[in-house]
Amino acid sequence: MICPRCTASLKGKERTGRVCVRCHKRFALDPAVHGKGMHDLRVRGIARRATDHGRLKIALTQLWYLSRSDNYAWAGREREGVPARIRWLVALPAAVALLLCTVLVDGDLAFFAGAAALLILVAASAMRHRPAVPPRSQIIPSEERFRGLMTGAWPTAYGGLPAGVFDDARPLPRPRGAGPSRASAPVSRPRAVILCTDRVVSLFLTANDVPGRLGAVLLDTTGPDGPAGHSALVAEALDRLAEYRGALPVVVLHDADPLGVLLAPLIRAAQPDRVVVDAGLPVSAARGRKGVVRLARPNRIADAEQLRTVAGLSEADAKWLADGFWSPIAAVPPPLLSSIVERAVERALTVPPPGPQQAHTHGFLTWPQAPQPPQTPRARGTGRPGTGPSTKEGTSSA
Repeated sequence: MICPRCTASLKGKERTGRVCVRCHKRFALDPAVHGKGMHDLRVRGIARRATDHGRLKIALTQLWYLSRSDNYAWAGREREGVPARIRWLVALPAAVALLLCTVLVDGDLAFFAGAAALLILVAASAMRHRPAVPPRSQIIPSEERFRGLMTGAWPTAYGGLPAGVFDDARPLPRPRGAGPSRASAPVSRPRAVILCTDRVVSLFLTANDVPGRLGAVLLDTTGPDGPAGHSALVAEALDRLAEYRGALPVVVLHDADPLGVLLAPLIRAAQPDRVVVDAGLPVSAARGRKGVVRLARPNRIADAEQLRTVAGLSEADAKWLADGFWSPIAAVPPPLLSSIVERAVERALTVPPPGPQQAHTHGFLTWPQAPQPPQTPRARGTGRPGTGPSTKEGTSSA
């Protein structure tokens, strides 16, 4: 590997203990020890681009998403066949009963009873059972491992996290004058409300004073997992919005997940006179765009029909979410995320209040639109997560 301190090419024995034998300086990461892509120069370069060369502050979780070397998502699988315990619980008594018939009777009846017993035993032995498997996903390295390296080995080598990166596991200091309502900045006369369902994104926006620069107030709200999660999320969001006058437009930031995509439509339905701009991560981008982080939840919390009718998703997008897949908005590159929030607030301030026929027309679902190189059609059989009974897909690193 290349020494991040003196750029010398080092063999394994020349970097024992993560100390270069040429310059005798310590470095943090060794790909041979910590895995593919875990190299100081690469992580430092990713942090530099993510902070827009020092213009932004980003959370450690955002850096983890961008520094991933692999991302896999597997579709779930329904149970197939009959469990062995149940098979033999039925087959053995039936076979024993038929074998007793062969002893008690004579002639053809005994022959047919013995043949039936044999067939039952053969069929029970030949049947196979495949248990149900929930959707699952993996990011390499794991968040725990990456966070441990960046808060342990990295500060040991360099004295702190990369420039512009803050540890989102620790609370940010509350801005002077901020009340207990978790508003991100003391905006005396807010022009808009930013409603965010992702804690990491809220911390990112707060650290960069995005709401303050836009004259907006930031509210963060979360909902529990499970079938009742979106009801609790909407109830909390409406309760938080009740603190601000109804004329203030709302920009909704959310993950590409069932709770997020249902939030803006349900707020519009509850407050039809309020401008609601959906600036969340679109499901179509999360499902179909190369390089986007894709995750899976073992518990499905919404059905496809509800997602189609309430959130207005396409058949493919609704099925993808209903199968347990989702994508975090915190994995969007921070410069792009910041610009999207600014554009969404500007749009919310220029859109006229909705009339009876316009309550569901305010959306902002075309992002991210970063330039992409031409892509060739994918080979048949590669598929995407959620399109087959057991599909695996890896995403390239940022």
